This record gives sequence, C-alpha cells and structure tokens, in this order.
Amino acid sequence: MTTLAGSRTAPARKWASICLPTVASTLLLAARTVRLIFSRVSLFVHILICVLVVAPAVPAYAHEQPPATDASPQAQAAGEQSVDDKAAAAGERVVDDKAAGEQQVDEKGAGEDKRDKPDRVFGVLPNYSTVEGNRQVPPITAGQAFHMAALNSFDPYVFPFVGVVAALGVGEGTTSYTRRYATALADNSIGNFMTSAVLPSLLHQDPRYFELGAGGLWHRAGYAASRSLVTRSRSGKAQFNVSEIGGNGIAAMISNAYYQPADRNALGVVTRWGSQVMWDTLSNELKEFWPDVRRRLHRP
Repeated sequence: MTTLAGSRTAPARKWASICLPTVASTLLLAARTVRLIFSRVSLFVHILICVLVVAPAVPAYAHEQPPATDASPQAQAAGEQSVDDKAAAAGERVVDDKAAGEQQVDEKGAGEDKRDKPDRVFGVLPNYSTVEGNRQVPPITAGQAFHMAALNSFDPYVFPFVGVVAALGVGEGTTSYTRRYATALADNSIGNFMTSAVLPSLLHQDPRYFELGAGGLWHRAGYAASRSLVTRSRSGKAQFNVSEIGGNGIAAMISNAYYQPADRNALGVVTRWGSQVMWDTLSNELKEFWPDVRRRLHRP
C-alpha cells in the first residue's frame, strides 16, 4: 500500500513542481503589467491636470482676426470722401451686390473653414481626427488617413508635450532624458501611423472619432471608451477595432528595435501595448467632451 500510494503521489508532486512556478510567474507578470499600466494612468491624469492649469493662459489670438490699424485723420477723411464720391457715381447697388456676394461666400465656406482649422484640446493637444456633431461625412481615403496621422504626430504642440511626458519618466526607464524623449516620440509617431493610417488603409476602417454628443454623462463616457474596441468601416458599418488593438500591438513589437535589451521582453511589449491602448481610450474621452468644454469657454 505504501509503495502504491508513493507511486501515485510522485507524478502529482512532479506536476506541482512544474506548474506552480509557471502559475506564480504568470501571476507576477500580470500584476506587474497592471501596476505599470495604472502608473501610466496616473501619469496621464497628472498631465491632464497640468494642461487644465496651463490652458487658460494659451493666447487666443491664433483664432481671432487681427484688429485693423488706425489710419491718420487726414487719410481717413480723404478715404471717406473718395468712397462717398464713388458711391454717389455708381449707386448703392454695387455695394449691395458686393455684400451679397461676400455673404454667399461666407455661408458656403464657413463650415469648411471651421472644419479645416486646427483644433487643439484645451489649446494644446492636437485634435485632427474628430468628427463633431454626429454629422455625415464622406468616407476617408488612404491619403487622408496618412495626412491625418502626420498631423497628429508632428503638430508643433506635440514636441513640447512629448517633452513633458519624457520628463515624467515615460520612454526608457532610468536612462537619459534625451533617450526618453526620442523613445516617447517614436512610440507616439509609430502608434499614430499604425492605428490611424497603415492598418485602417489595409482593413478599410475609418480611424476617425465620431462624437456622440448626446445623452447622459456616463452614456457618453461609455461610448467614448468603447471606441477602442468598436470602430466604423468605410461604408459606415460597426466593426471590431482591429486597427487600434492590432496597430498598437504591432507598434509595441516594433519598439523592441530601439528600446534597451532589458525592456525587450514580453512584459515590456505587453506594457507598452496596454499603455498605448489606455492612452488612446482616455484621448477618446477628451475628444467626446472637448466640444462641450469649448462651447462653455467661448460663451459670451
């Protein structure tokens, strides 16, 4: 009996000695990944707070027309006299026709000018990929997708923003600031192009964020968070967001080419992938609610 019991317990001990370390290392890896991702969430919150503090000081003159310069009284009087003479000779109909033509041009181009003008969240973060107002737009082309990815990656405000991110420690562990800045900029640029241009063009998906703009706070927040998993095809149908999930995964694997050897492992790849997906999800929240904040800021 003793021999039989011993023969039965030997394989169990053997399997336990193999499985327990594997399970323990897997749980440890998962715990470390979650901890690193949540540290990135905390970092994002701190950066957002900094943006909220600095944003009111961003000058608004970029979105306003420059004031007209005052002319001398003599020149102004002479100009008024010439205008009066011209109006008396040609009649007020010319002025009316000109005003009507300008009004038609303004009505035609107002919407397009407003859409084409760079929009930055809180005046800082580039926001070229948001479709506001739940309006119908033409399908995006591959060229437009690459142009949008380039704008979001190389907007002038991106470089100081990446500098703040690198200063707070994102990029390359405890290495020099220059290397952290380079790796953070590379992570951002490669991730943007993979999720907004390369994979959407191959899979015929639309990488733009379509604002919901209606409903309760939690409903809209849930919608914004779900856009990391659900996107639109170019025909407007809902699809699994392979471009976001797969694109960030490919970018995380590409980053092994320029990260230090200590970070070229499964933990590093999974952490960078999860951090980028988390970052894009929080970015969707800003894109959803930024139009509401902007309207309040510009309310007379």
